[in-house]
Amino acid sequence: MSTDISLKHINKLAIPALISGISEPILSLTDAAIVGNIDINATESLAAVGIVTTFLSMLIWVLGQTRSAISSIVSQYVGANKLDKIKNLPAQAIFIITSLSILIIISTYPFADSIFKLYNASSLILDYCVEYYKIRVFGFPFTLFTIGVFGAFRGLQNTYYPMVIAITGALLNILLDVILVYGIEGIISPMNIKGAAYASVIAQLVMAILSAYYLLKKTIIPLKLSFPFNREINRFILMILNLFVRTIALNVTLYFASAFSTSYGAQYIAAYTIAINLWFLGAFIIDGYASAGNILSGKLYGGKEYKSLITLSNKLIKYGVILGIISAAIGVIFYYPLGLVFTKDTAVLDEFYSIYYIVLLMQPLCAIAFIFDGIFKGLGKMKYLRNVLLFSTFLVFVPILFWLDYLNYKLYAIFIALTIWILARGIPLILKFRNIFIPLTQKT
Repeated sequence: MSTDISLKHINKLAIPALISGISEPILSLTDAAIVGNIDINATESLAAVGIVTTFLSMLIWVLGQTRSAISSIVSQYVGANKLDKIKNLPAQAIFIITSLSILIIISTYPFADSIFKLYNASSLILDYCVEYYKIRVFGFPFTLFTIGVFGAFRGLQNTYYPMVIAITGALLNILLDVILVYGIEGIISPMNIKGAAYASVIAQLVMAILSAYYLLKKTIIPLKLSFPFNREINRFILMILNLFVRTIALNVTLYFASAFSTSYGAQYIAAYTIAINLWFLGAFIIDGYASAGNILSGKLYGGKEYKSLITLSNKLIKYGVILGIISAAIGVIFYYPLGLVFTKDTAVLDEFYSIYYIVLLMQPLCAIAFIFDGIFKGLGKMKYLRNVLLFSTFLVFVPILFWLDYLNYKLYAIFIALTIWILARGIPLILKFRNIFIPLTQKT
C-alpha cells in the first residue's frame, strides 16, 4: 500500500508539528516579552535572557538531535512494516541522552560566570545571566526527555499528541511567567528574571510528565529500559555523532552572532535578542512542514517509494515557500507593534527596526533549507547534513561576518551573514537529493 502524500495528509502531520515545534521559541519569547517590560533594569534583563537562551538552545540542539535520529529509524521500520524489531530503542536512546544532560548540568553549573563571559556579558548583564541560568538549566533533562518522546511519536507518523503536550506547556509557561515575574500583590512578591526561569522549568517538567503518559497510553513503545541494546543502537549513535558535529557548527554561528551583538552594547544585544527569537519563531513555524518531510521521507525511503519521495519534496518546497512568504507578510503588517511587545526602550527599538526586515526576507529561503534538512534527517543521511553545515558555517558565515564587522555594519553584519548562510545550507541539499533519487526513480 502506497504512502499518502496528499496535501490533506501532509497538513495532518505538519500543522500539529508546527504547533508543537514553536513551543520552545514561545517559552523564550514569553520570557523575553515579560522580562523586557519589568520596572527594574528591563534592558539588562532582556539582554541576559537572550544570552542564556542562545547557550541553552545550543545545548538543546546538540543533544536534542535524538528526536531526528529516533524518528528516522522508527519511520523507516514503519515503512518496512517491521516496527516490532525496534520497540525498545526509544527508551534506550532517551536514557542515554538524559544521562548526558545531567552530566552537562554538573559540569556547567559551577562555571556559569565563566561561560557567559565568553559571550561578552559583563557587570549587571553577567549577574542576571548567571542568576537566570542557574535556575533554567534544571529544566534541561525534562526538555530532552520530551524531545526524545516526540521523536518516537513522529516516527509513528503521529504529531497530534506532541501538539497537545506543547500547547499545554506553552500556556502554562505564559501563565506562570506573568504570576512569578510580576507577582500578585499581597500573595507573591515579584521575582523578575528569576520568576521567568522558574516558570520555564515548571512548564518543562509538566511537558515531560505528559509525554511519558501519552507514549505509554497511546502507543506500543515502552519506556522501561531493557538490555541488551537494540541492534540499531550503533546506527543511532552514529547519527547522533554526525548531528552532534553538525549542531556544533550551527551553534558556532549562533555564538558568533550573540557575541558580536553583545560586544556592540546593551541596546544591540537586546535588539538582537528580539530579532533572533522572532527568527526562531518563523523557523519553527516552517519547521512544521520540515517535520512532515522528516516523518514521510523516512517511511517512503523504508518502503522504497522513490517516485513518491521526489513528489513529496516538490510539494513541501512549494508549501514551505508560500508559508515563508505569509510569515514575512505578517511581519511587515505588525513591523512596529512587534517591537513594542518586547521593550519600550527607544534605543533598542531603533536598532531592532533597522534590521528586522532582513529577518522577514529570510523566511522563504529558510523554508527551503529547513524542509530539506527535515527530509535528509528522515532519510538518515546525517553525514551529508554535517558536511553542509561545516561548509556553510566555517567557509561562508564566519568569513562574511568578520568582513562585514570590519566594515562596521554591526547588526547588519550579523543578519546579512545569516541570510547567505541559509542559502549555503539549502542549495547543496537540493542538488544532492535530486542526484540521489532521480536516478532511483528511473530504475523502478
